[in-house]
Amino acid sequence: MSVSVFTPAHITGFFTIENNKNPLKKGSCGAGFLLERGVKTTVKDSDEFKVNINQGSRIVINEVLKHFEAESPFEIIQDIQLPIGAGFGTSAASALSLSLALNEYFDFDYSYDECGQIAHMVEVSLGGGLGDVIAQTGSGIVLRTSPGAPGVGEIQSFDEDLFVATKFFGEIDTASVIQDPHHKKVISKFGRECLEVFKNDLSVTSFLDLSVKFSRDTKLMTDDVQSLVDYFNLSDDILGSSMAMLGNTLFAFSDSKSTFEKLNIEDLNIDKLYTKG
Repeated sequence: MSVSVFTPAHITGFFTIENNKNPLKKGSCGAGFLLERGVKTTVKDSDEFKVNINQGSRIVINEVLKHFEAESPFEIIQDIQLPIGAGFGTSAASALSLSLALNEYFDFDYSYDECGQIAHMVEVSLGGGLGDVIAQTGSGIVLRTSPGAPGVGEIQSFDEDLFVATKFFGEIDTASVIQDPHHKKVISKFGRECLEVFKNDLSVTSFLDLSVKFSRDTKLMTDDVQSLVDYFNLSDDILGSSMAMLGNTLFAFSDSKSTFEKLNIEDLNIDKLYTKG
């Protein structure tokens, strides 16, 4: 027997940090989007317990396994399709896809939201993204209106037929930013301002404009990303660009794949928004 589950990558444009003693209620509000690449987890029959992962460590896998009483031998295979530590929400996608795959493989009878809550608690315990898991249960562009895990927080999804270019410049330690008192204060201040504006104008243009404003106001945008954002925003064919939160990664939107292809920028990846839900 073999069970495979895919969870899309999630990039945040702007966000707030919402603390709570209850890990299921701890999280963030904000807006981001999902990519057609992400993490695919397969759980299959095996004579012994094995883990095969194409990059990174087994920390997330080990934390998820603590929530499941899985005794019989099996194999876990994870295909992480984007760089880790780059603002793509890969640890959340790893946790969510594994929780769902284990639940189906062993027939634990957890609900979809309960599997999401396990993944969210793993993210919180490891200091990862506070809103990636619930966003990854959505589609297209995702607005997180209430913080917390799936079934606790609330989201709104907006499907758009758009292409997304990303360029990765290096890792950023998410925990070092979201746990720093100064960063937390600044992020939440500007994040709330962006949220209020976006709720009154739920458009792609508004999302992109607010994302770049947020990254500049918080001073989180790196020099590498800044230079490419300035270059991209000179093009009429590119709808807008900003930095992934939190990762040293640029993202940009366009209606056409060829817009990005003709730029001939080294290591520029092109995806589509994930709209399957």
